Parts: sequence; structure tokens; C-alpha cells
Amino acid sequence: MSRYDVFALGNALVDMEYEVSTDDLRHLNIDKGVMTLVDEAHQLRIMEHLRERPHHRGSGGSAANTVIGLCQFGGTAWYGCKVADDELGRFYMQDLAAGAVATADSTWLARGDTGRCVVLVTPDSDRTMCTYLGISGNLSVHEVDPEALRAARWFYAEGYLVTSDTARVAAIAARQLAESAGVRTALSLSDPNMVRFFKPGLQEMIGTGVDLIFANEDEAKGMARSDDLEAAVACLKTLARTFAITRGPRGALLWDGEQLIEIAPVPVQAVDSVGAGDMFAGAFLFGLSQGWDYRRAGALAAAAAARLVTSLGPRLPREDTRAVLAEFVAATA
Repeated sequence: MSRYDVFALGNALVDMEYEVSTDDLRHLNIDKGVMTLVDEAHQLRIMEHLRERPHHRGSGGSAANTVIGLCQFGGTAWYGCKVADDELGRFYMQDLAAGAVATADSTWLARGDTGRCVVLVTPDSDRTMCTYLGISGNLSVHEVDPEALRAARWFYAEGYLVTSDTARVAAIAARQLAESAGVRTALSLSDPNMVRFFKPGLQEMIGTGVDLIFANEDEAKGMARSDDLEAAVACLKTLARTFAITRGPRGALLWDGEQLIEIAPVPVQAVDSVGAGDMFAGAFLFGLSQGWDYRRAGALAAAAAARLVTSLGPRLPREDTRAVLAEFVAATA
């Protein structure tokens, strides 16, 4: 019997979220709506520009947001990551523990800087991220616990790992171990820039095909090198046995291996889209781990992502996540 619903591998980043204007982005010469890797000096210049602005701090990283969301629903998860033995690293580990996510005791024992992500939210609720990976850039196979991975139903990797040679190798090794152990495999494409600049590396991480890919519409079209959604669907069918394409206010499109399923959007007033795709993946994997079909899992994922975007930050309080689940179960009973 599996001890974990999901074993995830990803970057451990402390998110610092600011509300900004598009003028701020122009002043800082930052591309809007994507994740850009920056060095520490560049990130510190951005933070200096914003030093008078209030901001929210939380443990993050795409896969971390996903498994924390899954655990809030009542699932179980192990997270393979790397933080430094510094104040941010200790904060991160405490936040993981508070989210009921298991990880290795030695995760934070390395010297260096814990990774940071400055998240810039514009009035249209779009998010722009400037990431300094710090020690997370050295994530490697040492952060893959074979026993924990074999004890999981799903292995899940974030596409952001493609930017680091050692992390990409770790993701490939973990996928291969999962396949040999009969653990289902999932990958998030994570960001349009990952597809634009690191497509060959993503294809290495996918190998001959994973069980499930998560992508937003831009990422899916980027993999297909086409602006046509049908071409994106056809492309993803060659990479994964099933997939989920999130489409923001247009809902989601799922392929369960046999049929395309449209998930209707949940109308809300969006404030901040940070973490919406991560929450979608967490809720979806929770549903699949409960034995739900793709339509039901997708409907819960859409409801959870819709609730998330109505407030600032990449995660909901646990009580809000549980309320989403209770309302969903009551409405679909």
C-alpha cells in the first residue's frame, strides 16, 4: 500500500510577493508574465526598488505549492528539495512541516543561500517572477529518496528543474526509478519560458512519455510550435498518455487517454494568478489519488484554482482548501 499520494521534486524557493504596476516592470526592464532567472545582484536591485512596498513572504516553488495544496485536501506527499542552513531555509522547512509535507531531515543542512523568487503582481492579476535559485540550483540525485519514491502513487516534477543540469539529471533519474517501480509519472511544463528556451531539456525529462502532463495553453502551444490549440493537443498526445491544459478564465481541456474533456470555468473576480496552475495540479492529483475519473478531478481542480486567484498569494489557508473540497463534494454527491 502506498504511503504517499505524490513524491514531488522541485525547487525550494521563498516567495516574496509585491503588487506593482506595468510602469515598474518597464523601469526594471523585466518581461511581463513569465519567470526569468536572475543572479543575486540583479534580484537585490529589484528588491531595493521595491523596498518601501509591503510584501508577503511564503515557502514556494511550483511543486511545493502543488504538494502543499494536495496535503491540505487530505492527501499525503513527500517533497525532494534543497535549501541552505540560513534563516530563509529554516523558515522554509518550518512551513513545509506546517503543511504536513514530508521531506528529508538533511534537506536544509547545506551552506549557501536558500533560493528566492520575487513575484510581481500587476493590476490585471498577471504574475511576473524573478528567481534567484541559490542553493536550489545544485539540487541533484541526492535529493531523490528512492524508498519514499517507491512508496508513492505518483512521481511529479516541475519543469523549472530543466534550468539546472544537476536538477534535470535528478528529474530524469527519478522518472526512470518511478517507471521501474510502477509509480505513475507526471510533469508540469511550468512556464512559457521553460518551453521557449529549454524544450530539448524538457523532452529529456519526459523521455519516451510520461503518464500525465500539466500545461497552460501558452506552454502547450509552445511545445507544438504552433498558435493552434488542436496542434497543441496533438503534440501533447505524443508526449504523455494523459494531460491537462489549463486555460485561465476559459476553463481547462483534459485528455484521459480516450477522450477530450472540457472543464467549464468557475467565474470569479481574479486578483492574483500566482500559483493557480500549481493548485490545479495539486487538486487534480488529489482527485486521481482518490480514484476519481478525470472529469471529476478536473472539476475540483478548476474550483480550487478559481478560489485561489481571488486573493493574493500562491496558496490558500488550509481551512479554505477544505471548504472548497466540502462544497465540491456536497454539490456533486
